[in-house]
Amino acid sequence: MSNLQIRNLRPEEISLAVDWAAAEGWNPGLRDAACFAISDAQGFFVGEIDGEPVATVSCVSYDDRFSFLGFYIVRQDLRGAGHGLRIWNAAIAHAGARVIGLDGVVAQQDNYKKSGFRLAYANIRYGGTIAAPPPPAGVVALDTVPFALVEADDATVFPAARSAFLRAWINTPGHTGRALLRDGKLTAWGVIRPCRNGCKIGPLVADDRAAADAIVQALLASAGGEVFLDVPAINREAIALAETLGLKPVFETARMYTGDIAPLRIDRVFGVTSFELG
Repeated sequence: MSNLQIRNLRPEEISLAVDWAAAEGWNPGLRDAACFAISDAQGFFVGEIDGEPVATVSCVSYDDRFSFLGFYIVRQDLRGAGHGLRIWNAAIAHAGARVIGLDGVVAQQDNYKKSGFRLAYANIRYGGTIAAPPPPAGVVALDTVPFALVEADDATVFPAARSAFLRAWINTPGHTGRALLRDGKLTAWGVIRPCRNGCKIGPLVADDRAAADAIVQALLASAGGEVFLDVPAINREAIALAETLGLKPVFETARMYTGDIAPLRIDRVFGVTSFELG
């Protein structure tokens, strides 16, 4: 264990963590690495032995109050040797006094609790194959909506400002965003992106289920096929939407925090942006 050297992943190396996440079956997006690097280039870590990577983790600091931890992976043949704890501690130290959030596998909840994390709610990944529907009326491209509206709306559902990340997420080639406005107010919006398998919708934010469904239909019109949607289990309307679409639960995580965050409108979260960055 003393041979483990921990360093920051350079932005062009973050694809290593994404590739490892894919090997774990987490099905990241094809262009996630470039978007993730924008949030906090110093928040990604690799543990190496003799120059070979054996562990990864990220702890992205969005502002001076909130960080989000992800990509916590130790190479399978070296698990149980203490490498995970060392790189975990490096990530936690990077967050400093910030509140940290994570979406952890359910089996690790007790271990996360030992590090000061408290369960907020579960997130459930739904998946299935959906034929591309015709595009619904009234839905517009997300990049035609004033970005200030998107920022303000995102602030109701996420614990920190993430403007640079949102711009990248919306504008990355291959990502498709759609929005619904009522009387000039942003009522619903979402993004779909290609992943290692199929596509994921996230974020999906809406005032109500009907508005969320309109965005989903518009997104699927651009990318039908195998689709995944990560849903907060406490949002019953979001669960109902996923089930109505014919999607089935395939994976579950525990959303946990180390401290208090500002009240969020989880009732408006019909799809989580990313288990890796929140």
